[in-house]
Amino acid sequence: MTNSTERTKEIMDEIDIEEYSKSGKRPPLARRYRIRIDRERFVVTVPHMTGRELLVLAGKQPPERYSLTQKLRGGAVRPIGLNEVADFTEPGVERFMTLPLDQTEGEPKRREFRLPAEDEANLESTGLAWETLVDGGVRWLIVRDRPVSAGYSIARAHTALLIPPAYSDAEIDMVYFDPPLGRADGVPINALAQQQIEGRVWQRWSRHRTPQNPWRPGIDSVATHLLLVDQWLLREFGRQVAA
Repeated sequence: MTNSTERTKEIMDEIDIEEYSKSGKRPPLARRYRIRIDRERFVVTVPHMTGRELLVLAGKQPPERYSLTQKLRGGAVRPIGLNEVADFTEPGVERFMTLPLDQTEGEPKRREFRLPAEDEANLESTGLAWETLVDGGVRWLIVRDRPVSAGYSIARAHTALLIPPAYSDAEIDMVYFDPPLGRADGVPINALAQQQIEGRVWQRWSRHRTPQNPWRPGIDSVATHLLLVDQWLLREFGRQVAA
């Protein structure tokens, strides 16, 4: 029979729940838990908190104006209500993400279809305006005024991704720009075409994944595809994205 002294030894001082989740292990009892909300890490001394408490911890005030989601191992996400308890000792819990429930500044942002919660949280974290719209039955994500790497004729461009119906099992392919990109040195860019989106002509970059770098369901996302877009922009000049 395990005595009280042995049980006390089983309690760890501090654990990182994301590390345990990624290793496929269930977090043990601990005196302190290191959790991540969006990009910030916090250390708490309780094994569970409500959605409201997590939002307040992250500085999201008032918490009623934010949603909270919990990312699980393997890419799944689930919403956490304000009064719902998130248990840090549950297996597979990686981190938490917040998202504003309203837009109070600037023009209203269109949300004609929803992206997975992790994608929306990542887009919000960039600070750039973004919209989802459906044009002729095709679903588009548009990120407004996204920075373009040096060497092009413009510094920023609206960037569009075609989101297939079966996303995220189905891959995102290519990228579209408005206004069109040109090299500042005047050298032509190959494999370009035109694409109509809401009556405007966008520039389509016909760039694709290779058999050595296929789409990975459950891993790849809007965020990883935009990183790939940045690679394409640099490769036009024979450069690579810094690690």
